[in-house]
Amino acid sequence: MALGKFLLRRTLQGLFVIWGVVTVLFGLRAVSPGDPATLMLGQGATQELVQQVREAEGLNDPIYVQYADYIGGILQGDLGYSWRSERQVEMMVIERIPATVELAVAATVIALVIAIPLGVVSATRRDTPSDYGATLFSLLGISTPNFWLGLMLILLLGVWYGIPYPTIDTAGWTPLGIGMIDLPTGRRAVGFGEAVTTLVSTGSPAELGLWLKHITLPAITLGTYFTALITRLTRSGMIDELGKPYVTATEAKGLPGTLIQYKHVLRNTLIPIITVLGLQMGTLMGGAVITETVFNWPGLGLRLINALGVRNWPVMQGIIIFIAVMFVIINIVVDAVYTYLDPQVSLG
Repeated sequence: MALGKFLLRRTLQGLFVIWGVVTVLFGLRAVSPGDPATLMLGQGATQELVQQVREAEGLNDPIYVQYADYIGGILQGDLGYSWRSERQVEMMVIERIPATVELAVAATVIALVIAIPLGVVSATRRDTPSDYGATLFSLLGISTPNFWLGLMLILLLGVWYGIPYPTIDTAGWTPLGIGMIDLPTGRRAVGFGEAVTTLVSTGSPAELGLWLKHITLPAITLGTYFTALITRLTRSGMIDELGKPYVTATEAKGLPGTLIQYKHVLRNTLIPIITVLGLQMGTLMGGAVITETVFNWPGLGLRLINALGVRNWPVMQGIIIFIAVMFVIINIVVDAVYTYLDPQVSLG
């Protein structure tokens, strides 16, 4: 099957998945208890005002009409208005995307930088202290809940040992007054783009350092599970590949062991890792909810939790639909990369 036809088929499948997510969300909203108009106006609103809002928002229309209006709005990029702030949901989603993407990418970079070399060392030095240490790390990383790890990092680094980390004395974090720890206020002092722009234009690394202070602990917390998972995959994949005849043949040709491991063996090991990487990137986007809540990181996850707390359905729906779209896009990209790395993989 040609790559173009394959991508078209995967895109259609992805659109079907997104439609399913949108439909389920609409159904949950329709059957959830409580009157949307009352939720918008508050319990003190008069019945006359509630009826006016119901009429204006189309809540008195039949359910199939509301569904058609909702689907039509999404197709035009209109996700509705927040029931609390009356802001456009798409704008509330868009403004939080950079923070979540930065966190997910930072967690992925940390995971890959640590996990792949660790997995290679573990596989090539089996039954040594290095292998045991890597195995123990991966087991602990997979078993440790994100929220617990985040809280422990804050407790250990900030409260017990008084390490000013993460801590800044500018907007975005506010002193707690216990030891040296500062807690975030849900705002970022600086984003990655601004920090890099300042570095390029003025040569000052101060804002880049500030950004790193903000993001390091949340990224470590979010990326620990991912690091452990990639370490295990790299180790098991490398062990399988090292036992194959082509490795013996390349060794017989006199190629250095490091070259064989990283150029030939690791390349063949990357295929399942790429698959997991793609799937986990989507998971990181959605799974950052807990980490963002623990660190008050101003991303989509924190906004989702806040919307859930006040039953702000339009915002919840908008964020979940965005995450679903990201899942679909990432999976399609992963499939394309998969076929590039291994042309033997069928597109059928």
